[in-house]
Amino acid sequence: MSLTDVEICSVALVKIGASEISSFDDETFEADVARRLYEVTLRGLVASHPWHFSMAEAELDPVAEPAVGGFSYVFALPVDLLRIVSAGAGSRARGLDYRLSGNRLHAASSRVVLRYQRRPETAAFPPFFVQALIARLAAEFCLPLTEGTSRADALYKLASAEHKVARLIDSQQAMPRAVEDFTLIAARSR
Repeated sequence: MSLTDVEICSVALVKIGASEISSFDDETFEADVARRLYEVTLRGLVASHPWHFSMAEAELDPVAEPAVGGFSYVFALPVDLLRIVSAGAGSRARGLDYRLSGNRLHAASSRVVLRYQRRPETAAFPPFFVQALIARLAAEFCLPLTEGTSRADALYKLASAEHKVARLIDSQQAMPRAVEDFTLIAARSR
């Protein structure tokens, strides 16, 4: 069973002894804090690690603008981009040299496939990420709602531990990539 954004915030609020909310539009201080901090905290947590559930790939569209840094082509970035993981040409979304300038990607290739992180739908959050998000939200909500700095510090430590556990679980969700083009391996086979 997946939780909604409001339910996630309510669990975090309960963890610090505050009142639950039924909507971000409630006329309570808890709802105001949750509304202001939820999305920015979520996006920061998603961008902090290449979570498998947040990955997307897209072939970029070229734009008619002058390229910078010795590159020949300029591309528009996806509107849901949080962080670039890699870029490539053809079917591989890695191995391409590029530069970001503003909201454009500059590359030497006329075709770019981008592997990036996006903000996934809340229903797609796995349980281990929800736990890390709740812990982080509790830490973020604590100071404005309780003014307890030592309690907030303790909650940030707990959130850091939850984040480590979530990263570990997420890293076990796929096969490790094989080492490619490593000079010592090539020298060894000669």
